[in-house]
Amino acid sequence: MKPILLAVLLSTSLLTAEAQTTADTVTTAPKPAAEKNELKYNLNESGTHYFKATFLNQTWVRFNESNPGTLVNGVPARQTVDFGLRRTRIQLYGQINDRMLLYFQFGQNNFNFLSNMAGNRKIAAFFHDAVGEYHVFKGKDYLKLGGGLTIVNGLSRFSQPSISSILTLDVPVFAQATVDQTDQFSRKLSVYARGQVGKIDYRVSVSDPFPIQTSGGTPAIGSYATFAQKGHHKQYQALLMYQFFDTESQMTPGYVTGTYLGKKKVFNLEAGIIGQRRATWHTEGADTVYNNILLWSVGAFYDAPVNTTKGTALSAYAGYYSYDFGPDYLRYNGIMNPASGSAASAAIAGQNSWGNAFPMFGTGTVIYAQAGYLLPKMGQQGQLQPYASLMHANYKRLNDPMSVFDVGINWLIRGHNSKFSLDYQNRPVYRVNTGELNKATRRGSVVLQYQVFI
Repeated sequence: MKPILLAVLLSTSLLTAEAQTTADTVTTAPKPAAEKNELKYNLNESGTHYFKATFLNQTWVRFNESNPGTLVNGVPARQTVDFGLRRTRIQLYGQINDRMLLYFQFGQNNFNFLSNMAGNRKIAAFFHDAVGEYHVFKGKDYLKLGGGLTIVNGLSRFSQPSISSILTLDVPVFAQATVDQTDQFSRKLSVYARGQVGKIDYRVSVSDPFPIQTSGGTPAIGSYATFAQKGHHKQYQALLMYQFFDTESQMTPGYVTGTYLGKKKVFNLEAGIIGQRRATWHTEGADTVYNNILLWSVGAFYDAPVNTTKGTALSAYAGYYSYDFGPDYLRYNGIMNPASGSAASAAIAGQNSWGNAFPMFGTGTVIYAQAGYLLPKMGQQGQLQPYASLMHANYKRLNDPMSVFDVGINWLIRGHNSKFSLDYQNRPVYRVNTGELNKATRRGSVVLQYQVFI
């Protein structure tokens, strides 16, 4: 009897205490804590030493007018509708102490219903970056030495873009000139030096390119230059930017912001270069000839507020690119291509020319420009940002110049953290005529993207 009585008394006491606690909670509710906008763990009291995590997902819904002869799983398709993940990324990085920075990025790209047709769709994710960096001058950005798998390189700001802050729907991928050929989604095993001295932002690197045989597709040697399958040489890169107004951040290794949404006033002039000995080859009669590659660019970037009260801002870029991969080098590429092949009569030899592909890379010159305007704030509904871009290329293997243009609008619900982008792209289609590539017609695509970033 006593144990039962003790149990009843104990239960009554607990219920009374719980009720009292609940009553106290209701009557003395604390004020809501300030909303956090980042996942950050401070390693010291001042927060100058920290470790941070970010997450990003870009989901696409797309309608595409197919290039002539396009096949999807062996069936002709004049047009396609597909859903996909353009990018899914996790960043882990931090300033471990006054001089050491550690940076990792893990994720996947271009994941749609056709992903890895010849293999396992579950193995698409990989390390994009794995970098350790040492700051030579404590508390200063004069000189930072680093190494690992990294996007720190030369050529231009769009060769190392921060993909969470893109102005247009997507970055101009042609500026990542060797993407997935001798690099891993623009990242290379490199050692580098970067820094800022006054108004000058610089980076130089020496990279160890991957063999073309590990790219998943090895083109046969022929009269047109392709990446060489014999020999191995280092790649040398540099990028120099002069910053007239605000200084751009050097927080993460290499990455350069797309648009600041009026938070900074930036005007930069830039020049960059990439070079590598005996990187490509081609045949001349019975001889095999090796070619050096030399890629360089100059450009100007402007991003600044127009009316701080209304929240309006202007963002613009213009650049000139000169590419020498060797005689008549040309490479087709289709972003997250929604097709799997082409009828033999419509295919361009040695090229994946189906779906949404166009000749994105080649020996020749490119002019690229983009501009966007951030419209006034709409209260709690965010802001709209219309934009347009143009890529105009004169590649030597093409008889006709190539122009690709995009027009679109961003709905920035919460800045870059939550935004919709609607984009229309128009691209050319080339056909083979007695061995020459002539412009035949044009095709278009419409993409709706939703980006979530924290």
